[in-house]
Amino acid sequence: MAELFYDKQADLERLKGRPIAIIGFGSQGHAHARNLADSGLDVRVGLYPGSKSWARVEEAGLRAMSVADAAREAQIVMMLTPDIGQADIYRDHIAPAMEPGKTLMFAHGFNIRFGQIVPPAGIDVSMVAPKAPGHRVREVFTQGGGVPALVAVQQDASGGAFEDALAYAKGLGCTRAGVLKTTFAEETETDLFGEQVVLCGGVSALVKAAFETLVEAGYQPEVAYFECMHELKLIVDLFYQGGLNYMRYSVSDTAEWGDYTAGPKIITAETRATMKRILADIQSGAFAEDWIEENHNGRPRFNAYRKADIDHPIEKIGRELRRMMPFVNPREVTPGSGGA
Repeated sequence: MAELFYDKQADLERLKGRPIAIIGFGSQGHAHARNLADSGLDVRVGLYPGSKSWARVEEAGLRAMSVADAAREAQIVMMLTPDIGQADIYRDHIAPAMEPGKTLMFAHGFNIRFGQIVPPAGIDVSMVAPKAPGHRVREVFTQGGGVPALVAVQQDASGGAFEDALAYAKGLGCTRAGVLKTTFAEETETDLFGEQVVLCGGVSALVKAAFETLVEAGYQPEVAYFECMHELKLIVDLFYQGGLNYMRYSVSDTAEWGDYTAGPKIITAETRATMKRILADIQSGAFAEDWIEENHNGRPRFNAYRKADIDHPIEKIGRELRRMMPFVNPREVTPGSGGA
């Protein structure tokens, strides 16, 4: 059975008087730093020289310093920079400061799971991974709530690594919602699988294929956009609020019947076999090796994929339609922009 932990099981006092360094001030970094500071903890933010975030850190009332200085000063170092590049930052600026008794933390297990970062034996290595984007971690905290999180310990040199990680999660507000105990491997593998098969890869490919099918059959692209992309948010919101059954309760009986009869025709035995192959590549490290190599080579395939999809017909028609719908708070991305 899953183990869940809440406020009463987490002791924030464990972290009082222990300097914490947040490395990075992006989506998760700004939320972690501000929430922990508001929880009464001693926070500083490590940035590279010339970072545009330096002024933002100071505007938030926090101390900004170099990554190396932050790591030397802190007893707890939380890595919140993008996966790719994190190993170099650790090697060049953090590893020299990781003396016995310190703690190295992550919000995603990629670099530990795939051996890109190998911490020394005398430190604690743990993870607190909020299950929400950083702006939601911050927003819900300021409203008196919290988002769920995953917590894991890879290395427990002190004997109290898990309790410290729970205390950190409490500082973020996550124990208000519930924290689930996991492992670095489970978090990393399920996170990558979910992104590739459902949340990003699967949904994107399904939406594009459905749009193309309707347009090729002679239907107006604007109508195809509304049916295959725009209304997706309505369905996902129902999932989010009450699961599959609440979605089915909320839509028409005709839509529910189509769910039962057409869904298995889309997700076939072949699709499930492909999902298993994707999972196997994640578990074996093949995906990680390919992604790391892609970055070493300057991201040629990644950049080509990004440009092709920015120019896809569903994106072109979508931009035009969203400009007519200010209530959706439209955002636009151009080739060469975006990405962490």
